[in-house]
Amino acid sequence: MKISTKGRYGLKAMFELACRYGETPVSIRAIAEAQGISEHYLEQLFKKLRKAGVVQSIRGAQGGYALARPPEEITIGEILRALEGTVAPVSCAETEVSCAYARQCVENYVYRQIREGIDRVVDNLTLSSMLMEQRRIQEELGRQ
Repeated sequence: MKISTKGRYGLKAMFELACRYGETPVSIRAIAEAQGISEHYLEQLFKKLRKAGVVQSIRGAQGGYALARPPEEITIGEILRALEGTVAPVSCAETEVSCAYARQCVENYVYRQIREGIDRVVDNLTLSSMLMEQRRIQEELGRQ
């Protein structure tokens, strides 16, 4: 699976919200500036993320976006699927039986194994995992 800019930028934006979890809602402009992403593009991504139930929008003068749940409850898989659709490496591996030949196709077996491996990884990583890794990196850099 190759992650497109939708997935990469969406993950960056969600990480920015995770960094600010528990604070006031964050504006699209603040996220765009912090992560170097177009505001217009972020608006499109946040529509999908809101629909998936991982972000919420708050209206008003102090409005913006916030995580819909704590960072430890939002998986990277949820985010990527909301933005990318499937995490399958090829279309024939998207479902258990996606074509008439799937049951007799050894390549389909390989592609499904790859998809299942990707699923396991992205469904076991959370925004909280990313926050912990960021802290580890910063501590390591501080020791150098």
